[in-house]
Amino acid sequence: MKKYQAYLIDLDGTIYAGSKRYPKAKQFVERLQAAHIPFKFVTNNTTKLPVDVVANLADNHDIHVTTDNVYTAGLATADFLDQRAGTTGKRTVYVVGEIGLRQALAAKGFTVDEDHPEYVVVGLDSDVTYEKFAKAILAIRSGSTFIGTNSDSNIPKARGLMPGAGALVDLVRYATQTEPIFVGKPEPIILENSLQQLGVAPADAIMVGDNYQTDILAGIHAGVDTLLTYTGVSTPAQVAQQAVAPTYTVSDLAHWDLEAGPID
Repeated sequence: MKKYQAYLIDLDGTIYAGSKRYPKAKQFVERLQAAHIPFKFVTNNTTKLPVDVVANLADNHDIHVTTDNVYTAGLATADFLDQRAGTTGKRTVYVVGEIGLRQALAAKGFTVDEDHPEYVVVGLDSDVTYEKFAKAILAIRSGSTFIGTNSDSNIPKARGLMPGAGALVDLVRYATQTEPIFVGKPEPIILENSLQQLGVAPADAIMVGDNYQTDILAGIHAGVDTLLTYTGVSTPAQVAQQAVAPTYTVSDLAHWDLEAGPID
């Protein structure tokens, strides 16, 4: 097994599950830090700012990193729309989502328009209402471009598998009969941007996650090796049915050696 120069790592279901600690995942991160191997948490979570992700890791999981170690689907969505709008495009948006997504878009110069936005962006929103959905649906049916932050059907929390952003996106898709443009995993852009920030080629990096349909497919689409840990969404039976297998699988991250790969 080659020694990877950088690790891209999912959070929910991989490093923790909501408030539930994963001690073996904490030790995995500490092994990366001790070996001075660059890593970035690449998460489809759009509800939090990077500073909040860092604080959550420190306060609730005793994992100590910096904002440079975090790249969210909210940031990736803002970067994608920034590139799409360019210097002359309209920067108006209606958002179904929380502060992490809203502030990322605002930082790129996008302003909220509830009636005729250029873009409608749908992400995870724990306070979503019928009226929010109605405004998003009416705007898309009137011609706004439909953006989905990610297609996660569920997210692992302490209570169990809770509805993810993809569940909200699907409601809007069904009501508009319009396919969204997705940005987060399993699309490759979030990994490509992360690798560019790290200065590492895809062949020298590995994507670590618990969800085949998002984490592992993102790695496959980006040309990155993949490591699936069975600590969250996907099960061995589900993964066995996939046409393309992860590069590696482990029961948990204690069974991954940075030099040798999977260990018994």
